[in-house]
Amino acid sequence: MRWTRAAGRCLLVLGVVLTGCVSSDEGERDGAGAGRGPLTLATAGDLTGYLGTVLDGWNRTHPGERVTLVELPDSADETHAQMVTDLRGGDRSRFDVLNIDVNWTSEFAAAGWIRPLDEDRFPLKSFLKPVVETAKFDGRLYAVPYVTNAGLLLYRKDILAKEGVPPPATWAQLEHDAKTIAPKYGLDGYAGQFLPYEGLTVNAAEAVYSAGGTILGDEGDRVTVNSAAAREGIGFLARGVREGWIPRAALSYKEEESKQAFQDGRLLFLRNWPYAYAVASAPGSPVAGKIGAVRLPGPGGPGTSVLGGSDLAVAAHARHPASAARLIAYLTSEQVQRQVLTLGALPPVRAALYTDADLIRRFPYLPTLRSSVLSAAPRPKSPRYDQVSLVVQAVVHDAMTGHESSDAAVGRLAKELAAIPGR
Repeated sequence: MRWTRAAGRCLLVLGVVLTGCVSSDEGERDGAGAGRGPLTLATAGDLTGYLGTVLDGWNRTHPGERVTLVELPDSADETHAQMVTDLRGGDRSRFDVLNIDVNWTSEFAAAGWIRPLDEDRFPLKSFLKPVVETAKFDGRLYAVPYVTNAGLLLYRKDILAKEGVPPPATWAQLEHDAKTIAPKYGLDGYAGQFLPYEGLTVNAAEAVYSAGGTILGDEGDRVTVNSAAAREGIGFLARGVREGWIPRAALSYKEEESKQAFQDGRLLFLRNWPYAYAVASAPGSPVAGKIGAVRLPGPGGPGTSVLGGSDLAVAAHARHPASAARLIAYLTSEQVQRQVLTLGALPPVRAALYTDADLIRRFPYLPTLRSSVLSAAPRPKSPRYDQVSLVVQAVVHDAMTGHESSDAAVGRLAKELAAIPGR
């Protein structure tokens, strides 16, 4: 759930004038209530600075329903903690609309912190199909997809071209190139997000999924991680650190640190979200024009990304639920979704934008990203996802730092997941 830092400038006009895409009477069908008025939108730290323009467009055309942005920390874990603390305050909550990580929808809905929404209010059939399921819990819509995401493998296309090799499609190719090509150019081989936080849960899940495994059953009711596939996936990550083609510095990387290492010209390969491609390709970047992007590799071919992104939800104690639903309809309209991509470098949920020729010229990774999203898998679903993620982070980090073998780590992971109360 990565946005750009917009604190202190959330209502600045950046030269792009947006008009309201939602008619003035559209909120009247909100079954949750007819309340209209000012709103507070809570989101994690925004990484490209586009959100102020979007909200300024809404505020100009909806003066009676002005939105105040509350920007929480960049870290998904810290944002989750602050949102939960606020929502537990019941009617004292200061948040009306929440921009939540796609994997929090089940947790927040099960806890009664967000209210169900009318599916007919939103153009869900216009969205990429996998993203819609991230917004549902127990068969009901509790949020609306706003931004999607899938991990990509970024690579130095200039270096691979000099070596006459294609970008890696398998783990074996990635390992070989990271071991043999990267050192010739004074680079580290491969990195992802390996600090023990939500990013490591994502990277670990992708490794397990790419090897054909799972972590929990579809409804989170069964622990399924104790498998040969999980041992292969976690073993791939641990072996990289042990053999040196994953630098030990990467054990402290989150999204930004890993992006910066790649942008500074210190990495041959990087697993990250598409925003890293856009930022590292910007004018002035040392690697601008030298970057390619492909799907994440797996043991025998393209791997499986975790489905990332964020959903917009209405807090259970929102002051003005009709206005909240209207804002969500505005933010997921095609016009604003285009701005999400062009200003924010964030992957939109509207399917039509991925085949727009003008956008593909500007963002050449869009076809690859579309393929990655359509083949992506969600993180383990659980009302106690926060506990699930903490267990995965801790155990996989121990394996990557060499404190226990991959086999032992998978066995421990199965036991600790099974012991989570209420899972």
